[in-house]
Amino acid sequence: MSFRINTNLSAISALQNLSHTGDQLSASINRLSTGLKINSAGDDPAGFVISQGFQAQLSGINQALNNNQDAINFSKTAEGALSEVNHLLNDARTLAVASGNSATLDPNAVQANQAQLNSIISSIDRISSTTSFGNKHLLDGSAGVLASNANGADFSALQFTGQFSGAAITTNSAVTVVVSSSATKAAVASATFAAGTTTVSAGSFAINGVSFTTTASDTVDGVVQKINAAQGQTGVIATYTAGGAVTLTQADYGATKSVNLSDANGVLLGAAGSASASGTDAKATAIINNGTSLVTVNFTGGKFGNSALKLTDTDGNAITLTEAGNATSSAVLAGRLSAGSAQFQIGGNAGQTTTLSLGNYGTSQLGLGVVSGLSLNNLDITSSANATNALKVIDQAISDVSSARGSIGNFQRNVLQSNIASLQVAQQNITASLSSIQDVDVASEMTNFTKLQILQQSGVSVLAQANAGPSSVLKLLG
Repeated sequence: MSFRINTNLSAISALQNLSHTGDQLSASINRLSTGLKINSAGDDPAGFVISQGFQAQLSGINQALNNNQDAINFSKTAEGALSEVNHLLNDARTLAVASGNSATLDPNAVQANQAQLNSIISSIDRISSTTSFGNKHLLDGSAGVLASNANGADFSALQFTGQFSGAAITTNSAVTVVVSSSATKAAVASATFAAGTTTVSAGSFAINGVSFTTTASDTVDGVVQKINAAQGQTGVIATYTAGGAVTLTQADYGATKSVNLSDANGVLLGAAGSASASGTDAKATAIINNGTSLVTVNFTGGKFGNSALKLTDTDGNAITLTEAGNATSSAVLAGRLSAGSAQFQIGGNAGQTTTLSLGNYGTSQLGLGVVSGLSLNNLDITSSANATNALKVIDQAISDVSSARGSIGNFQRNVLQSNIASLQVAQQNITASLSSIQDVDVASEMTNFTKLQILQQSGVSVLAQANAGPSSVLKLLG
């Protein structure tokens, strides 16, 4: 056995173990105070990755459940309004039946029936035009508009709100677009250079606030490489044509994207100075058929997220051009609109959507097809023959509304409510899986915590004894 004063290996070992125990105790306290096994990625890297995926799924499912409930409320609002339309149609049918009994009615009674029918027709039109969920009208044919892209080469996306030129979109239509002004990229040109191997002046210049320094041995090609290496900072791409200029081009289109060159030493411009340029936003007109005539609306880029190729109008409709589409100038088919198709995101992942078709339930659209030239809005029950025709039209209108209510009920029960049940099961099981990965077992952790406390206390005691060990050397010196 050897005795040393300067190096106390026993104390070092005891300190190391005590430090390790302290770290574990700190981690145990953290787990107990948060209730989580994984408080940072370092606690369990693999478990952390899995738990983050589960949490993302859960957040999507939770919002999807809210979306489904909103969709149920949306459809119940429409179905409730149509229920009142049904009541009014039943009253209208009663009037038509009464007016058919012409032998017992005097002219005043017949006119009274017609006046009441006219009032019913007016009420149905009011319900169809004013029933809404938030700012969405439900029964006038504009409840939703699905835009399908028919030209992926020229258009990357179409988004329509249900309004166009300030009016509801109630008719299926093609969307034709004419790009009247293409978006451009800002560009600034340098002085001309004989070749890529030509040396530039020593000095410095700045592009969009980013500084570059050159020496007398730097070539044009070298400067171009320096600029392109900093594209992530400047947003600018440099190109050189032999015998010509270095062109600095903004990577993005639009008026908000610029190139600003400050060249105090004339490295690129040949003399001290500066140059700047901005791009332009695209402009286009979109044309749809509103059922009676073509409607044209102007779209302008740069308003949505400063994107020059995403063109919007005052109603919030958006058309996103591709670079190829930006270069077109003739009228091209962009896509098609399906009116009355309200789309709902009912799942937590992309593509988990469903639609509900709500048409136009105005009186001009009810009862069509049974009597030539007649719909609910132009009925006459002042004669027995007309009352008979009115009965046919009203019966068809009742069938139209009842069928619509049945479709809405089917949507609520067999689509939304069943989907909610499915989402709730998924929510429960994913939550259980996340809990098994992320939540701490308090009983087990308390056992571990108690063990660590004892180890820490014993470690302190042992360290004290180890530190006292070298003092026995004094006995040898005595």
